[in-house]
Amino acid sequence: MVRCLSPDHEGVSLADRFAAALAAETTGGDDDGHLLPERLARAVTRVLPVDGAGLSVQLSRLGRCPLGASPAAAGRAERLQFTVGNGPCLLAVTTGHPVFLVAEDLQRRWPVFAELLLEQTPYRGVVSLPVRHALAGTGALDLFLTDPLGVAQLDVFDAVAVGDLVSAALTDAAVWTTWSEATGPDWLHSPAAERRARVWQAVGLTSAALDVDAAEALAVLRAHAHGAGRTVDSVAADLVSGRLVPADVIGRPGAG
Repeated sequence: MVRCLSPDHEGVSLADRFAAALAAETTGGDDDGHLLPERLARAVTRVLPVDGAGLSVQLSRLGRCPLGASPAAAGRAERLQFTVGNGPCLLAVTTGHPVFLVAEDLQRRWPVFAELLLEQTPYRGVVSLPVRHALAGTGALDLFLTDPLGVAQLDVFDAVAVGDLVSAALTDAAVWTTWSEATGPDWLHSPAAERRARVWQAVGLTSAALDVDAAEALAVLRAHAHGAGRTVDSVAADLVSGRLVPADVIGRPGAG
Protein backbone atom coordinates (compact mmCIF):
# COMPACT_ATOMS: atom_id res chain seq x y z
CA MET A 1 0.00 0.00 0.00
CA VAL A 2 1.32 3.42 -0.97
CA ARG A 3 1.60 5.61 2.12
CA CYS A 4 3.02 8.73 0.48
CA LEU A 5 1.29 11.89 1.73
CA SER A 6 0.99 15.12 -0.18
CA PRO A 7 1.64 18.18 1.99
CA ASP A 8 -1.02 20.26 0.27
CA HIS A 9 -3.82 17.73 0.46
CA GLU A 10 -4.38 17.73 4.25
CA GLY A 11 -2.97 14.28 4.87
CA VAL A 12 -4.89 12.46 2.12
CA SER A 13 -2.72 9.62 0.90
CA LEU A 14 -1.53 9.51 -2.67
CA ALA A 15 -3.24 6.13 -3.02
CA ASP A 16 -6.59 7.64 -1.99
CA ARG A 17 -6.14 10.58 -4.33
CA PHE A 18 -5.32 8.25 -7.20
CA ALA A 19 -8.29 6.01 -6.43
CA ALA A 20 -10.59 9.05 -6.43
CA ALA A 21 -9.10 10.32 -9.70
CA LEU A 22 -9.54 6.92 -11.34
CA ALA A 23 -13.11 6.67 -10.09
CA ALA A 24 -13.83 10.11 -11.57
CA GLU A 25 -12.57 8.85 -14.94
CA THR A 26 -14.75 5.74 -14.85
CA THR A 27 -18.05 6.17 -16.66
CA GLY A 28 -21.09 3.98 -16.72
CA GLY A 29 -22.06 1.65 -19.53
CA ASP A 30 -20.43 -1.40 -20.97
CA ASP A 31 -16.65 -1.38 -20.62
CA ASP A 32 -14.87 -4.71 -20.77
CA GLY A 33 -11.64 -3.18 -19.52
CA HIS A 34 -10.07 -2.19 -22.83
CA LEU A 35 -10.38 1.49 -21.86
CA LEU A 36 -8.68 1.06 -18.48
CA PRO A 37 -5.18 2.16 -19.65
CA GLU A 38 -6.54 5.43 -21.01
CA ARG A 39 -8.44 6.09 -17.78
CA LEU A 40 -5.27 5.36 -15.82
CA ALA A 41 -3.33 7.87 -17.93
CA ARG A 42 -5.95 10.54 -17.25
CA ALA A 43 -5.88 9.73 -13.53
CA VAL A 44 -2.09 10.12 -13.52
CA THR A 45 -2.39 13.65 -14.90
CA ARG A 46 -4.90 14.46 -12.14
CA VAL A 47 -2.63 13.51 -9.24
CA LEU A 48 0.80 14.48 -10.60
CA PRO A 49 1.83 17.95 -11.82
CA VAL A 50 2.33 16.79 -15.41
CA ASP A 51 0.69 17.71 -18.72
CA GLY A 52 0.46 14.26 -20.24
CA ALA A 53 0.95 10.58 -19.49
CA GLY A 54 1.33 7.44 -21.55
CA LEU A 55 1.51 3.77 -20.64
CA SER A 56 3.24 1.20 -22.84
CA VAL A 57 4.53 -2.35 -22.65
CA GLN A 58 7.07 -4.48 -24.51
CA LEU A 59 5.23 -7.35 -26.18
CA SER A 60 7.94 -8.52 -28.57
CA ARG A 61 11.59 -7.98 -29.38
CA LEU A 62 10.59 -5.66 -32.23
CA GLY A 63 9.00 -2.87 -30.30
CA ARG A 64 6.59 -1.50 -27.77
CA CYS A 65 2.84 -1.51 -27.65
CA PRO A 66 1.01 1.57 -26.35
CA LEU A 67 -1.79 0.82 -23.90
CA GLY A 68 -3.20 4.28 -23.30
CA ALA A 69 -2.31 7.95 -23.15
CA SER A 70 -3.82 11.31 -22.30
CA PRO A 71 -4.13 13.83 -23.86
CA ALA A 72 -3.81 13.10 -27.59
CA ALA A 73 -0.37 14.76 -27.74
CA ALA A 74 0.97 12.17 -25.27
CA GLY A 75 -0.17 9.40 -27.59
CA ARG A 76 1.60 11.10 -30.47
CA ALA A 77 4.79 11.38 -28.41
CA GLU A 78 4.77 7.59 -27.98
CA ARG A 79 4.21 7.04 -31.70
CA LEU A 80 7.14 9.32 -32.51
CA GLN A 81 9.34 7.38 -30.11
CA PHE A 82 8.29 4.12 -31.73
CA THR A 83 8.86 5.54 -35.21
CA VAL A 84 12.49 6.42 -34.55
CA GLY A 85 13.07 3.29 -32.47
CA ASN A 86 14.62 4.91 -29.41
CA GLY A 87 13.92 7.34 -26.61
CA PRO A 88 13.46 7.75 -22.85
CA CYS A 89 10.84 5.03 -22.46
CA LEU A 90 13.20 2.37 -23.81
CA LEU A 91 16.03 3.63 -21.62
CA ALA A 92 13.88 3.47 -18.48
CA VAL A 93 12.85 -0.12 -19.16
CA THR A 94 16.38 -1.20 -20.07
CA THR A 95 18.04 0.35 -17.01
CA GLY A 96 15.16 -0.21 -14.59
CA HIS A 97 15.55 3.38 -13.34
CA PRO A 98 13.53 6.58 -13.76
CA VAL A 99 14.78 8.89 -16.50
CA PHE A 100 14.42 12.69 -16.13
CA LEU A 101 15.09 14.71 -19.28
CA VAL A 102 14.58 18.26 -20.53
CA ALA A 103 14.77 19.32 -24.18
CA GLU A 104 18.55 19.74 -24.14
CA ASP A 105 19.02 16.22 -22.76
CA LEU A 106 16.70 14.78 -25.39
CA GLN A 107 18.54 16.61 -28.17
CA ARG A 108 21.87 15.29 -26.94
CA ARG A 109 20.77 11.67 -26.54
CA TRP A 110 18.23 11.22 -29.33
CA PRO A 111 18.42 14.17 -31.74
CA VAL A 112 15.95 12.76 -34.28
CA PHE A 113 13.33 11.94 -31.66
CA ALA A 114 13.90 15.28 -29.94
CA GLU A 115 13.41 17.20 -33.17
CA LEU A 116 10.11 15.46 -33.86
CA LEU A 117 8.89 15.78 -30.29
CA LEU A 118 9.65 19.52 -30.13
CA GLU A 119 8.08 20.14 -33.55
CA GLN A 120 4.94 18.06 -33.18
CA THR A 121 4.04 18.24 -29.48
CA PRO A 122 4.03 20.97 -26.82
CA TYR A 123 6.28 18.94 -24.52
CA ARG A 124 9.66 20.23 -23.38
CA GLY A 125 10.41 17.68 -20.69
CA VAL A 126 9.92 13.93 -20.25
CA VAL A 127 10.07 11.67 -17.21
CA SER A 128 10.02 7.96 -17.98
CA LEU A 129 9.46 5.40 -15.25
CA PRO A 130 9.81 1.64 -15.44
CA VAL A 131 6.55 0.14 -14.21
CA ARG A 132 7.30 -2.38 -11.50
CA HIS A 133 5.56 -5.48 -10.17
CA ALA A 134 3.19 -7.03 -12.75
CA LEU A 135 4.84 -5.26 -15.70
CA ALA A 136 8.41 -5.35 -14.40
CA GLY A 137 10.94 -5.42 -17.21
CA THR A 138 8.35 -4.54 -19.87
CA GLY A 139 6.10 -1.68 -18.74
CA ALA A 140 6.84 2.03 -18.77
CA LEU A 141 4.97 5.15 -17.72
CA ASP A 142 5.94 8.30 -19.61
CA LEU A 143 5.17 11.67 -18.04
CA PHE A 144 5.24 14.74 -20.28
CA LEU A 145 5.68 18.38 -19.27
CA THR A 146 5.29 21.55 -21.29
CA ASP A 147 7.50 23.50 -18.87
CA PRO A 148 11.01 22.02 -18.63
CA LEU A 149 11.32 23.39 -15.08
CA GLY A 150 8.65 20.91 -14.05
CA VAL A 151 11.04 18.00 -14.61
CA ALA A 152 13.27 18.98 -11.69
CA GLN A 153 10.28 19.89 -9.55
CA LEU A 154 8.51 16.55 -9.95
CA ASP A 155 8.72 14.43 -6.79
CA VAL A 156 10.38 11.18 -7.85
CA PHE A 157 8.87 9.25 -4.94
CA ASP A 158 5.35 10.37 -5.85
CA ALA A 159 5.97 9.54 -9.50
CA VAL A 160 7.27 6.04 -8.74
CA ALA A 161 4.39 5.47 -6.30
CA VAL A 162 1.87 6.42 -8.98
CA GLY A 163 3.57 3.98 -11.35
CA ASP A 164 3.08 1.27 -8.73
CA LEU A 165 -0.60 2.21 -8.41
CA VAL A 166 -1.02 1.97 -12.18
CA SER A 167 0.58 -1.48 -12.15
CA ALA A 168 -1.66 -2.56 -9.27
CA ALA A 169 -4.78 -1.43 -11.14
CA LEU A 170 -3.79 -3.43 -14.21
CA THR A 171 -3.00 -6.46 -12.05
CA ASP A 172 -6.35 -6.25 -10.26
CA ALA A 173 -8.18 -5.97 -13.57
CA ALA A 174 -6.42 -9.09 -14.83
CA VAL A 175 -7.12 -11.03 -11.63
CA TRP A 176 -10.83 -10.22 -11.53
CA THR A 177 -11.61 -10.93 -15.19
CA THR A 178 -11.59 -14.03 -17.33
CA TRP A 179 -9.07 -14.19 -20.15
CA SER A 180 -6.89 -16.71 -21.97
CA GLU A 181 -3.14 -16.92 -22.36
CA ALA A 182 -3.61 -16.49 -26.09
CA THR A 183 -5.46 -13.18 -25.86
CA GLY A 184 -4.26 -11.71 -22.56
CA PRO A 185 -6.22 -9.32 -20.32
CA ASP A 186 -8.77 -6.95 -21.85
CA TRP A 187 -6.50 -3.95 -21.31
CA LEU A 188 -4.04 -5.43 -23.80
CA HIS A 189 -6.72 -4.73 -26.42
CA SER A 190 -7.07 -1.02 -25.81
CA PRO A 191 -7.72 1.25 -28.82
CA ALA A 192 -4.05 2.28 -28.83
CA ALA A 193 -2.90 -1.34 -28.75
CA GLU A 194 -5.27 -2.29 -31.56
CA ARG A 195 -3.86 0.51 -33.69
CA ARG A 196 -0.32 -0.72 -33.04
CA ALA A 197 -1.40 -4.24 -34.03
CA ARG A 198 -1.76 -2.95 -37.59
CA VAL A 199 1.98 -2.25 -37.56
CA TRP A 200 2.70 -5.95 -37.13
CA GLN A 201 0.33 -6.74 -40.01
CA ALA A 202 2.18 -4.21 -42.16
CA VAL A 203 5.51 -5.70 -41.09
CA GLY A 204 4.27 -9.06 -42.35
CA LEU A 205 3.24 -7.61 -45.71
CA THR A 206 6.57 -5.83 -46.12
CA SER A 207 8.55 -8.86 -44.98
CA ALA A 208 6.86 -11.06 -47.59
CA ALA A 209 7.30 -8.47 -50.34
CA LEU A 210 11.02 -8.03 -49.66
CA ASP A 211 11.75 -11.57 -48.48
CA VAL A 212 13.41 -10.23 -45.33
CA ASP A 213 12.87 -10.90 -41.65
CA ALA A 214 10.50 -8.88 -39.49
CA ALA A 215 13.21 -6.65 -38.01
CA GLU A 216 14.39 -5.57 -41.46
CA ALA A 217 10.81 -5.00 -42.59
CA LEU A 218 10.15 -2.78 -39.60
CA ALA A 219 13.31 -0.81 -40.37
CA VAL A 220 12.00 -0.23 -43.91
CA LEU A 221 8.67 1.04 -42.55
CA ARG A 222 10.46 3.32 -40.10
CA ALA A 223 12.67 4.77 -42.82
CA HIS A 224 9.69 5.41 -45.08
CA ALA A 225 7.68 6.96 -42.25
CA HIS A 226 10.50 9.28 -41.24
CA GLY A 227 11.18 10.31 -44.82
CA ALA A 228 7.51 11.06 -45.37
CA GLY A 229 7.15 12.98 -42.11
CA ARG A 230 4.70 10.42 -40.74
CA THR A 231 4.57 7.87 -37.95
CA VAL A 232 4.98 4.16 -38.50
CA ASP A 233 1.46 3.66 -37.18
CA SER A 234 -0.10 5.84 -39.88
CA VAL A 235 1.94 4.23 -42.66
CA ALA A 236 0.97 0.78 -41.37
CA ALA A 237 -2.71 1.71 -41.34
CA ASP A 238 -2.45 2.71 -45.01
CA LEU A 239 -0.68 -0.53 -45.92
CA VAL A 240 -3.22 -2.72 -44.15
CA SER A 241 -6.16 -0.83 -45.69
CA GLY A 242 -4.67 -0.97 -49.19
CA ARG A 243 -4.15 2.78 -49.56
CA LEU A 244 -0.46 1.89 -49.88
CA VAL A 245 1.12 -1.28 -51.24
CA PRO A 246 4.50 -2.66 -50.11
CA ALA A 247 6.15 -1.39 -53.30
CA ASP A 248 5.28 2.17 -52.24
CA VAL A 249 7.23 2.00 -49.01
CA ILE A 250 10.28 0.41 -50.56
CA GLY A 251 10.60 3.07 -53.23
CA ARG A 252 9.01 1.27 -56.18
CA PRO A 253 5.47 2.69 -56.52
CA GLY A 254 2.99 0.05 -57.47
CA ALA A 255 -0.34 0.25 -59.22
CA GLY A 256 -3.16 0.31 -56.70
